[in-house]
Amino acid sequence: MDERRAVLWDMDGTLIDSEELHWRSWQETLAREGVSISREQFLSSFGQRNDSILPRWLGAAATPERVERIASAKEDLYRNLIRRNGVSPLPGVADWVRRLHQGGWLQVIASAAPRANIMTVLEALSATHIFQGIVSAEDVHHGKPDPEVYLVAAARAGVAPDRCIVVEDAVAGVQGAHNAGMKSIGVSRDGKHLPADVVVSSLELLKPSTFEALLDSAAARTT
Repeated sequence: MDERRAVLWDMDGTLIDSEELHWRSWQETLAREGVSISREQFLSSFGQRNDSILPRWLGAAATPERVERIASAKEDLYRNLIRRNGVSPLPGVADWVRRLHQGGWLQVIASAAPRANIMTVLEALSATHIFQGIVSAEDVHHGKPDPEVYLVAAARAGVAPDRCIVVEDAVAGVQGAHNAGMKSIGVSRDGKHLPADVVVSSLELLKPSTFEALLDSAAARTT
């Protein structure tokens, strides 16, 4: 029996609290374009790919060239903010990443963020050595809730989908995990409903046996 198992981590809102940095970056970048968005618009799009967000915000003015230019400027600003101000893992993250690593779990980032953003965050966290792979916006054609990002992450780790557990903070991400045939842990810091197999307000509250129990339940379902 293949004993390999993997945890596929979303990044923004799951590993780190990057909401305010993204909000500042979008505000400043769009202001230079004469475009304004509300906090509600921003929050409803959080965790999605830029090439799906910007056409909705720009409307008829969303030419491919303009979308690419604005997205690039925004991400440059975001990375500069992280380099300047740093970023911290959310409560419980560092402990769980370490425990999973020591327990032999493979760990992969599966995010809608650009690869350069992911690398900047991992460098700020001094965590580049912990993860066995990264799947970013450049690696997939379809955003969450499409399962592509998770299936690619599982393939890169060399682990079957039913041996993977996804950790997410967004409904679309949890739906993507379900569509990939994977169990999921939802982190709901603001009390929003997440259709995950296990939901906590903080990873600090997870029981020590949670990851193993989820895999065991997945195995029982398929036997």
